[in-house]
Amino acid sequence: MARSSPAAVLLVDGYNIVGSWHDLKKVRDTEGLEEARRRLTEALMNYSAYQGYDTRIVFDAQYRDCPSNREVITSYLSVCYTDFGQTADTYIEKTCSAFRNDLRKFHSRLIVATNDRAQELMVVGYGAECMSAEQLAADVDQVALQVRQKRKPTKKPTGRFLSHSLDPAAQKRLSEMRFGR
Repeated sequence: MARSSPAAVLLVDGYNIVGSWHDLKKVRDTEGLEEARRRLTEALMNYSAYQGYDTRIVFDAQYRDCPSNREVITSYLSVCYTDFGQTADTYIEKTCSAFRNDLRKFHSRLIVATNDRAQELMVVGYGAECMSAEQLAADVDQVALQVRQKRKPTKKPTGRFLSHSLDPAAQKRLSEMRFGR
């Protein structure tokens, strides 16, 4: 099934977010950078699908000895590692510049999630919207809450017996069967 045009392209400054979210910073300091990257990716997976965003988490190559690459995690989420010597900021700015001349801009938004003020000013000049790390965290938490609420059963059983969870008509029929009616 072909996916329709995304509601927005969300570019996430990966290490900036890892350094801004308290829980990810703690993971980075105790379990390492790789685990912090994995947890950020996991946190954005459901969020991106729920929002319908084409999310790209961008990490600097400075912490890796590989050439640039893009790992597709889901149809809504990918992780991009920059070329050696290229920063995530530069990658994001080039993507914003290219998007400015792209016809998709008329059908979807471009959002950059970062707490880097200089980068915010630069990408706004290209027509992108900015989202702070705190706003992204709040949005991710809100979406997770909405998903949990949708999964909750609408009616909870009123007692400890299975028959209490049945609708009244089924309870009546069982009662009749029990007494041989």
